[in-house]
Amino acid sequence: MTGFLAVAAHYAVMYALVRAGTAGVPASAVGFVFGALTRFALSYWHIFAPTRGVRIAGLRFILAIALQLALNSLLLAGLLDQGMSLWPAQVTTTIVLTFVNYLAYRLWVFR
Repeated sequence: MTGFLAVAAHYAVMYALVRAGTAGVPASAVGFVFGALTRFALSYWHIFAPTRGVRIAGLRFILAIALQLALNSLLLAGLLDQGMSLWPAQVTTTIVLTFVNYLAYRLWVFR
């Protein structure tokens, strides 16, 4: 459920920005940040049992999310350059990164 809510936040902000005229990759990056904040709050307090405080988990989360944001933007841009339309490219990017994200959170961020 946490993942779905984070993706919903990401896509809602991205959709609003695209409708307002923002290009796809920057709109996705801003939406990604909103999804990340949602994911952190829900993951920290409801999913994982962190062995360290919110400060350590928060710093680790920022590092992990920065890498994931770069990967999201690069993969999305690459798929768009290959001719895929925006929303199928974003969904593909989300699916690919979902597994990487979970492992990063489980094994490092919230450990």
